[in-house]
Amino acid sequence: MPTLSLPGTELYYEVAGSGVPVMLIHGMGLDGRMWDEQVSALSDVAELARLDLRGFGRSSRDAGVPYRHATDVWALADHLGWSDAVVVGLSMGGGVALETLLAAPERTRSLVLMGPVIDGVPLDADIKETLATVYGVGPEGDLDAAKRVWFDCALFVPARRDPRVAARLEEMTDDYPALDWRGEDPHEPRPKLNPLLPEITVPTTVVVGDLEVPGFVAMADALASRIPGARKIVVLDAGHMVNMEAPAVVNDILRDVIAAA
Repeated sequence: MPTLSLPGTELYYEVAGSGVPVMLIHGMGLDGRMWDEQVSALSDVAELARLDLRGFGRSSRDAGVPYRHATDVWALADHLGWSDAVVVGLSMGGGVALETLLAAPERTRSLVLMGPVIDGVPLDADIKETLATVYGVGPEGDLDAAKRVWFDCALFVPARRDPRVAARLEEMTDDYPALDWRGEDPHEPRPKLNPLLPEITVPTTVVVGDLEVPGFVAMADALASRIPGARKIVVLDAGHMVNMEAPAVVNDILRDVIAAA
């Protein structure tokens, strides 16, 4: 099992293909397996790395050891011998992708943000309620029940129309260690992203499904309007898990980004 040893973690990752270096960053409660279709389709043009973020999937997280996801991403890039990369993230991973860019803009070839999370744009009320429930489970709470609340939330409703996608999402959710929900997270303070968006100079593509929940549509709109030169692509008949729901469309978008990087 390929892992990178860093203070406070054994960081799990997988690498496939050859070509332009591409870093794939997963969403909340999930792990690198959500990128299966992208890895299989794009390995002819890119060297694709997908990691399980610290405390997610197969990556451990020691209590009390400060860290930053963005630092872990660049540590993995260093481990792979990459001087730069195309950075791709979905949902929570979109926020991590932005933090990764801001940590080393000179190393970021381009940025792809799918249904990303940013500050300064209100979440939908039902999504806020879901997050309050799962983050309130605590060390003694019913973790299985919290995972069911998360899996059943509006973000995954369009994806659950396809039984195969639903089964994969459920498997990743079941495997999620949920350390963030169990107690305090020693992640270092995150930057406020919204005020920094106009300073981004790398080519940026914002991808959003037309069945996405309203709050995340508003976040995509904010990113597309505030990042200079950003383009927004709306994927039809897809929701929050756009890369899993419409893999062929997303793979074509990424192939174009990789060709231009």
